[in-house]
Amino acid sequence: MTMKAGFAAAALAALAACAMGDRPAPDPSFFVIRHLHKDVGQDPGLTAQGLECARRLATMLEGRGVTAVYVSTTRRARETGAPFAAAAGISAQEYAPADIAGLAARAQTEAGSVLIVGHSNTVPDIVERLGGTRPGPIDESRFGEVWQVARRGGTTATSRIPGC
Repeated sequence: MTMKAGFAAAALAALAACAMGDRPAPDPSFFVIRHLHKDVGQDPGLTAQGLECARRLATMLEGRGVTAVYVSTTRRARETGAPFAAAAGISAQEYAPADIAGLAARAQTEAGSVLIVGHSNTVPDIVERLGGTRPGPIDESRFGEVWQVARRGGTTATSRIPGC
C-alpha cells in the first residue's frame, strides 16, 4: 500500500468513527438503582423530592451510553426511570420484580449500557446476578445510590445522585 493510500484509508476510518458518534460507549455498564423517594399508599408514585431526583438521575446518566431502561411494574419504579427514558427517546421496558434471573438475561442482551430500576429488596440480587459485588441490605430510608456494574463483571462504582 502506498503512503497516499494508507493516509486515505486512515482518513476514511477516522470519518467512519465520527459517523458512529451516536453509538454506545465502548465499555457498556449496568446502572442499578432503587426507585427514588416514594409517597404513601397502594402502589405509590414518587414524592416531589423523588421526581426531582429522577430528573437529576437523567442528567447524571447523560452521555453514559445508556440505550435501554428496565423498570419494575410499580408506579414508583416507572416514575424513576421515566425522565431518563424520555430524554434519551427510548421506552422503558417493564419486568416482574420476582423474576431477577429473567431481567438479568434480558439486560445482558442489550448492546449499550442499561439503567435498571429496582427496589430495596431486589437491588442486591440484581447487582449480584449481573456479576457485581452484592451490596448489603438497603434500608427503606436510603435513596439515590447508583451501582455501576461493568459488563466484564464486578461493581465498578457506587455513586449518589447529586443532591438526593
